Amino acid sequence: MLRFLYHNPIGRGVLQLLTHPAVSKVVGAFLYTRCSVFLIQPYIRRYQIDLSFYEQKTYHSFNDFFTRKIRKEFRPFVMEEQVLVSPCDGKLSVYPIASDSVFPVKGRGYTIDQLLQDATLAKQFYGGFCLVFRLTVDDYHRYFYFDSGRKSENIFIPGRLHTVRPIALAKEKVFCENSREYTLLETEHFGRAVQMEVGALLVGRICNYHQIKDVQRGEEKGKFEFGGSTVILLLQKDAANPDQELLSNTAQGWETEVRCGEQIGRCADQGIN
Repeated sequence: MLRFLYHNPIGRGVLQLLTHPAVSKVVGAFLYTRCSVFLIQPYIRRYQIDLSFYEQKTYHSFNDFFTRKIRKEFRPFVMEEQVLVSPCDGKLSVYPIASDSVFPVKGRGYTIDQLLQDATLAKQFYGGFCLVFRLTVDDYHRYFYFDSGRKSENIFIPGRLHTVRPIALAKEKVFCENSREYTLLETEHFGRAVQMEVGALLVGRICNYHQIKDVQRGEEKGKFEFGGSTVILLLQKDAANPDQELLSNTAQGWETEVRCGEQIGRCADQGIN
């Protein structure tokens, strides 16, 4: 289906309709109705989802199931203050940020300026790191604060919704066209950071819970509704050292599968693992 949508002329016409936010909202509304419950069991079988990892409950819609909560014992957060932890489940790539950085993501390039649409803010992260967590539909779609601190209001950037599957990345500047929302975090141990959520095909909403407030490491920040999605974390220069394995894997073009709450680096003054 994705090959048809992105490589066939007729498919690209259909894609223009499917990727419009209004269509996404209609689909999202249906997925919150009882009529969508029939989709749950085929989905479980297709992606071999083990429900024993999740809190037991009766699901009243497909999105109720899709945003299910995992049992806390299966996603423990490392609470050591100097440890950089993953804010979500996903496939992680880590890129150094230079003033002229273009980040290769499955054959396409993106800049921090394009992501934020704020050149002044983007400059604050030159010399730091850009961490891209790509979530697929079988991942856990809730995300968390990676450190305690003070968060800003949520800054929403509207756009058209494209899938973040690699076949789409080869054809579209996905992060620049997708709807996305980011928060400035003044963290206790990693300085100023940006945590951004990027919507994807048929994701009608990025559901962030909070506006300006004090937040805690491991506190749930929000959730994605149905579809593959992406979380991006921007760290300033000398804030953190990502684990060397992550940098090496990214340099070789490999994503690293990570889970929320697990170590992915340390404070910069703690050395490199």
